[in-house]
Amino acid sequence: MIRMAIANQKGGVGKTTTAINLATALAATGSKVLLIDLDPQGNASTGIGIGVDQRERSTYDLLVDQLPLRECVSPTRIPGLDIVPATVDLSGAEVELVAVENRTERLAAALAQDVGHDICLIDCPPSLGLLTLNALCAADTLLVPLQCEFFALEGLSQLLRTVEQVQQRFNPDLGIIGVALTMFDRRNRLTDQVADDVRSCLGPLVFDAVIPRNVRLSEAPSHGLPALVYDHSCAGSRAYMALARELIARLPEARKAA
Repeated sequence: MIRMAIANQKGGVGKTTTAINLATALAATGSKVLLIDLDPQGNASTGIGIGVDQRERSTYDLLVDQLPLRECVSPTRIPGLDIVPATVDLSGAEVELVAVENRTERLAAALAQDVGHDICLIDCPPSLGLLTLNALCAADTLLVPLQCEFFALEGLSQLLRTVEQVQQRFNPDLGIIGVALTMFDRRNRLTDQVADDVRSCLGPLVFDAVIPRNVRLSEAPSHGLPALVYDHSCAGSRAYMALARELIARLPEARKAA
């Protein structure tokens, strides 16, 4: 199973939207996909149609109580896509895990139990705390959604430093599969400038597909559906389908690393 973290410590850059729609696109290709909601806000769970009252087991139980992975997985309405949902209890996990031995390896140990999925996507919280560190230690590769604005560049450099530290101390096999530009607004010249700066700095690491600002992408979670299901023909859905095609082309390298 390929394990891919979707992370950026800056909030509101499209991590959850990216996780939900890429998971849906990958499932549509026939892959068996597992989505891990590692954000205490639980937005990935809500956005995929798992209500709070349906979350009998969660990533909190997986990390803190170390319940078997199979007991925490819930099916979704998307064929081929399962999820380990998150609840607000997860917000206390970082404090509870501080004094625990191997606190950075809890998620890796849990995912090692999986035998039924081809790929796992981990939706990380907007921080570089212990939850995100668990994701980076468990992952084979990292996908970084990057909002097209100036401050996002500063956040990216901090994230890359963190990845380097994780590689040195915990997970030498962690790679970066790519950077996805999100919330792109062609009416804003600064957006173009930021995109150009990122491409000049990171080169082919940046995906060609760019995710635009799109109302339908924002509406879809309120219906408990990925945008690819809610409105597959909208500009946002088409962009995520293009991103998924690029991602699939890069996955063989990630599979070798795994």
